[in-house]
Amino acid sequence: MSIRKPLLILLTLLPLVVTGSACGRSASTTGTAAKPVIAVIPKGTTHEYWKSVHAGAVKAARDHGAEIIWKGPIREDDRDEQVKVVETFLAQKIDGIVIAPLDDRALVPVLKDAAARHIPVVIVDSDVKWDGYLSFVATDNEKAGGLAAERLGDVLGGKGKVVMMRYQEGSASTMAREAGFLSTLAAKFPNIKVVSDNQYGGATTETAYATAESLLATYADVDGIFCPNESTAFGMLLAIQAAGRAGKIHLVGFDASDKLIEGLRQGNIDGLVVQNPFRMGETGVNFLLQSLKGQTVPRRVDTGATMVTHENMDQPEIKALLQPDLATYLN
Repeated sequence: MSIRKPLLILLTLLPLVVTGSACGRSASTTGTAAKPVIAVIPKGTTHEYWKSVHAGAVKAARDHGAEIIWKGPIREDDRDEQVKVVETFLAQKIDGIVIAPLDDRALVPVLKDAAARHIPVVIVDSDVKWDGYLSFVATDNEKAGGLAAERLGDVLGGKGKVVMMRYQEGSASTMAREAGFLSTLAAKFPNIKVVSDNQYGGATTETAYATAESLLATYADVDGIFCPNESTAFGMLLAIQAAGRAGKIHLVGFDASDKLIEGLRQGNIDGLVVQNPFRMGETGVNFLLQSLKGQTVPRRVDTGATMVTHENMDQPEIKALLQPDLATYLN
């Protein structure tokens, strides 16, 4: 009896040990239990911009010996899908979230849920109407919109008719750019008339192209156009080219892709306001991992914006912004 009784107790406890192990993050998902796992959630996964954010996040994770899981909606207007992505990560008991909210209100309830579970959140790229985040890492978008206004005003010589094609409602980052563009244009170029500023291009090149076609047909004598993100800028460029007005209408856009860079080189785009998405992803993950180690991190960080033109696009520091080394981190 003295030998069988301890054995019976051990056999009784074995299922509890297995069950307890299953409650944590599985090795297949996280590699090792000691390695911090951070969910990085972009607005979408199709634009070139998000590849740079992804690469920066990977670099930070490597530097800290951590792991990131990159997942987001395909389209930047799929609010429900981004909410579902966050909910899925919360169920997996990850150690932190770095997210670019595609809507400044729709993501608030699920982010509050993360905070209630003591999962720290860093916001990148676009603000949200919630103050429970650890840090906000992004471009000063209103200031960046002002850079676009200054460039367009200069190439127009301070006079003419301008169209601003918006991105989409609820996107805090682009709304700030649009506001900065309009306020700076009004303050510094009073002889430039904004003939349209209430049309939305939407989240894809296709929807932006359709809106751009309509605007060009309505305002046949427009002199300049501003578009506040990659998809709207490229959609407008395609529409201008299809209308045979490339080089005749001055276009200033936002963000960079190979096709937008080529448009700049050919003289069909007069300027691109370029952010530093690699730094944004790297800084966001760095801050979250530093916080997990008990370090204090800044509440807000401006990652900067640069006006890129045909004249400066081949300078080394500008080329590094336009075409960062992604293969090192995303291969």
